[in-house]
Amino acid sequence: MPERADSAKPQQPDAAHRVPDDVDPATVEAVGKLTEALETTERARGHLYSFHQLTGHADLQVSEAVDLLREAGHDAFADRVAAQLVGRNVIEGRWTFQVVEDYDDGYWREFHDLERAARDELTHGRRHLHEARMKEDRRTQGRRDHEARPATSE
Repeated sequence: MPERADSAKPQQPDAAHRVPDDVDPATVEAVGKLTEALETTERARGHLYSFHQLTGHADLQVSEAVDLLREAGHDAFADRVAAQLVGRNVIEGRWTFQVVEDYDDGYWREFHDLERAARDELTHGRRHLHEARMKEDRRTQGRRDHEARPATSE
């Protein structure tokens, strides 16, 4: 017999993860999809920061390579690499920090603000309602480790 968390009464999600009565399932699904898209954008943003840091690190490594080329007696080639690559823009007029800033201040900020507005205006500011509904559909009511919420919440 499975171990029961509380067989006496079924447990509901906390209030922050219950769908308000005036919010229909289609809205929950639509806002959930917008939130999922934002989460994907957050991952892309992380990759952009990785690109920024890796490119900056590579630039420092190129400087080290220039020094080593000079030590090895290849001054002309070291000069060529230093002039053409060290400190070079990655996109016309921009280093990676400028790409990151433009992304953050433009696309990412607008996406973030619209997703928050969707939640505020359409689901009473509640987050992850789609996932909370999915959890309720998938968990085994009353089974240990399938609780609706931590024991310390509502």
